[in-house]
This record gives sequence, structure tokens and C-alpha cells, in this order.
Amino acid sequence: MTNLKVGGVPEHFNYPWYLTLKNKEYSKQNINLRWQDYPGGTGQMCKALRNGEVDIAIVLTEGIIKDIAEGNPSKIVQTFVKTPLIWGIHVGSKSKFKTINDLENATIAISRFGSGSHLMAIVNAYNQGWDISKLKFKVIGNLQGGIDALTNGEADYFMWEHFTTKPLVDNGTFRRVDDCPTPWPCFVIAVRNEVLENDYDEVRKVLDIINNKTKDFKKISNIDEILAIRYEQKLEDIGQWLEITEWNDGKPITKNLTTRIQNKMVQFNVIQKKKDSSNFIRNMYN
Repeated sequence: MTNLKVGGVPEHFNYPWYLTLKNKEYSKQNINLRWQDYPGGTGQMCKALRNGEVDIAIVLTEGIIKDIAEGNPSKIVQTFVKTPLIWGIHVGSKSKFKTINDLENATIAISRFGSGSHLMAIVNAYNQGWDISKLKFKVIGNLQGGIDALTNGEADYFMWEHFTTKPLVDNGTFRRVDDCPTPWPCFVIAVRNEVLENDYDEVRKVLDIINNKTKDFKKISNIDEILAIRYEQKLEDIGQWLEITEWNDGKPITKNLTTRIQNKMVQFNVIQKKKDSSNFIRNMYN
């Protein structure tokens, strides 16, 4: 039995992993796969990959590319969700800020540096034509930290996935002033290099199982109702999310796409210079 640890955010994107684990599909392939929730998001998972606390991570594309560029000993083995992530831009319900233009000099709550909430705040600032060098950040750890920071005035706005935060908008904790979609496929699967060397065949089997599940995920009977209950979402919000979300069908991430994403990240001043795309990816289906 091969032991592998996989990590991801406790959000609806990763429900296919829950189903495959519940059905013991990995055990049938002699793989003891254990899931770990990372509510702190991609920055927290990048650290876990570096420390060897997790072997496989479902991370935001921009976060892992930045971290591999800075020495994370991991590779992207495939895209997981090929559509963009919709980031809601939120202020506290009693905030004086009304529009996105009001936020130019405001303090941004981020889960940690290098996380999606940090990098997408930079992308958003670039889109608005703001001076990126003047952005002010407050590290808050996770979604609950964002709620606290906006409620007590430690930070002014916070970017997090639109549908995950929708209940907080509905109940008046947050007010959403705008959305900012990622300019690339949002989630990829990253694996530590050591695991790719030692357990390549097992990683392949894991990918085959999860890709097989995501292929027909939307066809699962009452999947919208199941997700709405599990993630405490309105049925119409889950329906909208399912409509705009497409998982990958197992095709590897290409060097061309990795280069294009790096070009944008250099443009946004998120990474200093572009590196050879082969540093970032490992094609599992040669």
C-alpha cells in the first residue's frame, strides 16, 4: 500500500475528491490516499509542499507558478479546473467604500503573501490602472480572518472566490463591489518532485481516478442539491457555478500555456522574470 497525502481548499471545486475517497477508489489501486483541508488556501499549500507535509495539492495556478519559480521542489502535472476563478471583491457591510474606484488606496486583506488573494489583488490593481507598488496588505490567514479584519476595520477589502463568499454577502457580513476573473485556468494539480520520482505510477493512477470522476461530475443525480446542502449555498448559486465551471479532462498543462501565464505574471510584477516552462510542468502521459 502506497501512502499519499493530498490537500486542497474545503470548497465545492474539490467535492469530486471527496466522492472518490468515500468510494475507496484509491484503496482498490493499493493506494492509501489521505485528504487534508487547507482553509488558508494556496499559500498554505505551497508551504506544505515545500515541507513535505502534503504530496499532492490542488492549488491556484498563479500561486504555484510563483512558488515553483522561487524554488518550490514540485511540478504541475495537469490543470484541474480549466475555467477562470471568479474572485469577489468584498468590503464590510458598513464600509464607506461603494465602488471599486474607491479602493485604490485602501488596505487589502490577504490570506498570506503568495496566495491567490494576494496575487489577484495585484491583477485587479493592474486592471484598474493603479500603482501596484503602493498597494497595502494585511495578512489575515484565511476566510475567517478576512471576516474579522473587514468587520473590525483592520483592512478595507478582501478578495475571495465569489460563490464561497456569496452566503456572507447574502447575510450582510460582506458587500461585494465587483468581480475579478483570473486571466488563466484557475486550479492545477501539483506534486512534489520526490513523489514523482518514487511513486510515479501511483500518481498516474490517482490522476486517472479523479479525472474519471470530474468527467461526468455534472451528470451526477441531484448534484446541485447535494452541493447546496454541503456548502450551505443557495440552489440557484450552485446552479450558476456549475454552469460556468469546467474541470480538465486529463490533458497535461502545456508549455505554451505556462509561458503565457508567466508573461502575464511578469507584466503584473508578480514574478521578476520568465523561466523555462519545463521547470514548472511534468507531463504524466508521455
